[in-house]
Amino acid sequence: MNAKPIIGMNCDYRPARQDAAALSWINAGYYDSVTASGGIPTVIPPLADDDDLRALLETLDGLVLTGCKLDLDAIRLGFDKHPASRSMPPRREDFDRRLCRLAYEMKIPTLAIGAGMQTLNVICGGTLFQHVAEDILKPLCHRDTVENCLRHVIEIVPGTRMDHIYGPGEIRVNSDHHMAVDQVAPVFRVSATAMDGVVEAYESIDEQWWCLGVQFHPESHSASALDMQVFETFMDGVREQATPEILSLEQRRAA
Repeated sequence: MNAKPIIGMNCDYRPARQDAAALSWINAGYYDSVTASGGIPTVIPPLADDDDLRALLETLDGLVLTGCKLDLDAIRLGFDKHPASRSMPPRREDFDRRLCRLAYEMKIPTLAIGAGMQTLNVICGGTLFQHVAEDILKPLCHRDTVENCLRHVIEIVPGTRMDHIYGPGEIRVNSDHHMAVDQVAPVFRVSATAMDGVVEAYESIDEQWWCLGVQFHPESHSASALDMQVFETFMDGVREQATPEILSLEQRRAA
């Protein structure tokens, strides 16, 4: 590991259309948050070959699975498509699924955000709600098409990483989603929920894999200053999962 961890981030994707070429992009909040928390960000394009992707991932110290305004394909998840569902381009979803599978197999320290959290949960054996407003009893508002800075309270499970990040007191996070985690994958445990029971955060129970998933967006302009600690804790986790030999080398360099 370098003095600063190298953190990969997947990007958004728009296929070619009649008046424009295909395009990939990433919201600045992701790489700015990685930089501010002590890492060096690098963007991972939607590579077509798994060997190439694995080779790239082997150069990284950690991974941020980014969110998306669009949804996972409802039909692929086994649902009848809801009118509110807007599927992301197949190239992005296919790549994100492969990226999540390799992140899990290679035990890459991972921070999964929004749709990234949902995709990783599915790949690891969990399930999703397609439309929270209709799928759970007495739901909160989790997406407001008028209010861009919608926030709601979350309840943090004591003793979890979220508890370590935020501590006691009322915590409010931003919210902009209509899909959500239903059954948490066996490799995860819930670490925070909304007041209506919707899963707002989970974490790995595998001691060999540092992973935190959050449904809210700590990288967004609508996040609070406290939310930066999500990225700072992730960066600590990246360093903790480094081999003892690398940690020893870093300690000698710092001495």
